[in-house]
Amino acid sequence: MAFAAFMLLMSMSLSAAFLPIFAQELDQSGLLVGLVSSAWFLSRIFTEIPSGVIADRFGRYKLMVSGLALSVFGAFLCSMASIIYVLILGRALWGLGTALFFITSSTILFDLFKSSKRGRALGTYQGIEFIGSFLGAPLGGYLAIILDYRRVFLVSTILIFCSFIIVFLSKGIKRKDVKNIGESPLSSFKKCLPSLKRWNLTIVYINSFFRTFIMVGISNTILPLYLNLQLGIGVDLIGLIVSMRMIGVIIATVVSGYISDKIGRKPMIILGFLLQSCCLYAYTLFYTFDAFFALGLAEGFSRGMILTSLVVLLSEVSPPEYRGGAIGIYRTFMDLGGFTGPILFMVVYDLLGSHPTLILATATLLLNAVLTASVREQRNSK
Repeated sequence: MAFAAFMLLMSMSLSAAFLPIFAQELDQSGLLVGLVSSAWFLSRIFTEIPSGVIADRFGRYKLMVSGLALSVFGAFLCSMASIIYVLILGRALWGLGTALFFITSSTILFDLFKSSKRGRALGTYQGIEFIGSFLGAPLGGYLAIILDYRRVFLVSTILIFCSFIIVFLSKGIKRKDVKNIGESPLSSFKKCLPSLKRWNLTIVYINSFFRTFIMVGISNTILPLYLNLQLGIGVDLIGLIVSMRMIGVIIATVVSGYISDKIGRKPMIILGFLLQSCCLYAYTLFYTFDAFFALGLAEGFSRGMILTSLVVLLSEVSPPEYRGGAIGIYRTFMDLGGFTGPILFMVVYDLLGSHPTLILATATLLLNAVLTASVREQRNSK
């Protein structure tokens, strides 16, 4: 399962250095360029919760296989895009497929490990995943120069197909499949909804929203445009910056998993938001490739601190028997952030420019640090 995730993450990151640049070549509309990034999350908004509930009710394996098959088709559509609307459609289907895969793989991990070891297990698993992103980003940047943007998407299609074959033939994943047939799917959904009575869960969901709101809106959309169009940094060098960011994510996911098992999830999440806010503000102070290369490492580390600890915190504040539903809601908030972030930040970018956009993102992260401080940690052994 980890190797399949590695291949899938690599396929996703191949276009990280040039996606908004390619989109702008197809159409100059800032709204449509933002929608290319947002489309990844649009279809997922309506399917994450049903997927989580279905995973609780009927098992994980079939959803994983279906998700990878859908991802293959979506990536192939992107490789054929000559107008921006085909690119948007391909990204939407690809994003939906990855959602089905990752929601089930996360739930399987939570089923296998107790709370005391869950941070280390998830950190190690995500570290393996993000090595794929680390390798894919610079490779995609160089392939875009040697080949062209569309052929890079074709390489992604091949990698995802390899992941599909691995999961489809895996007997181990089939043996680990879990079904909860004790209650109706609606119970799984109702007991995980955000509310003032479930304050801890609600804050985790809000953090999930703003984490991807910033990541997709700023790091994946505004920053490549700023680096390429305003600072004149090529897509090959942008790929290296993205790769350095992924090194930070990899290191942090492994390290923070171990540390958060000792000191708790909340301190790691707060520190992550504070560090990321400093990095985004620092982007407004420097103008050279070397500076952005170093800042990419620091920003990636902050993102890794948040990601691993936030997901494990979710598992600890949600009822064990309804984790599929909780993960579905969590990922729906994540998708809403990923969908709205690029569109809203592109509007701000077009109206005010890059620096005000980055400062707005910085303030948003600081607000999340404050909200996280209100969470009361609780651990269960399951």
